[in-house]
Amino acid sequence: MPNPTACILIIGNEVLSGRTRDANIQFLATELGALGIPVREVRIIPDDPLTIIGTVNAVRRIYTHVFTTGGIGPTHDDITSECIARAFSVPWEPHPVAWQRMADYYAKQTPPGDFNEARQRMATMPRGCVLIENEATIAPGFSVENVHVMAGVPRIMQSMFRALAPRLERGQAIVSATVHADGVFEGGIAAALTGVQLAHPNLDIGSYPYFRPLPVRGGVALVAKGTDADDVARAADEIEALLIDAGGVAVRGEPVTD
Repeated sequence: MPNPTACILIIGNEVLSGRTRDANIQFLATELGALGIPVREVRIIPDDPLTIIGTVNAVRRIYTHVFTTGGIGPTHDDITSECIARAFSVPWEPHPVAWQRMADYYAKQTPPGDFNEARQRMATMPRGCVLIENEATIAPGFSVENVHVMAGVPRIMQSMFRALAPRLERGQAIVSATVHADGVFEGGIAAALTGVQLAHPNLDIGSYPYFRPLPVRGGVALVAKGTDADDVARAADEIEALLIDAGGVAVRGEPVTD
């Protein structure tokens, strides 16, 4: 049975403008791979209702899971939650558990905080959603069917994901092996690497050049990735031999480039 698949939607004008550097894709792709849920697509979209609604409706029909980050805070441009409600054609309304939890939290602050209209937005969600707990702050994320809606702040998103992970449909874990060699470059090993890929059709074989400040030369890192650990190990052995044949000193693991 094939592994479930995932799509990541990064929502936010600040990412598209370059003001904010995304730090969520790598975390999610790595964690999902370990759960056997390979990421097949990533999209970065603006804080625009029609774009969010249309994109969510398109990708949720293609992939097993859709993970969104961003746009569930208290300000006017945090519109992801209400857009998810529109995408599923359900009311956007106070979630009774989230609302009470947040109201109690602010009432217990010293001095008492104001559970104002802005904060109430974070407890207003699509009807029927399932909360995603959040140990980093009081405001939760939520899931509607196969769409999982999380914060954009990396620390908070990671807390939400760890709470969500146990209930995700998953498959065989993705395993990988990396072999690198200084002084070997893609142009000299491309044909041989194609041969390795053809010999292992169920794996993803990738080539990643790296560079170091002179006088130390860069090289290439070759990665074999898939769900069959034995197949990955055989491919790694072939990759190591390939790099040695090309005149390199093959080293298992990622190169140090700092």
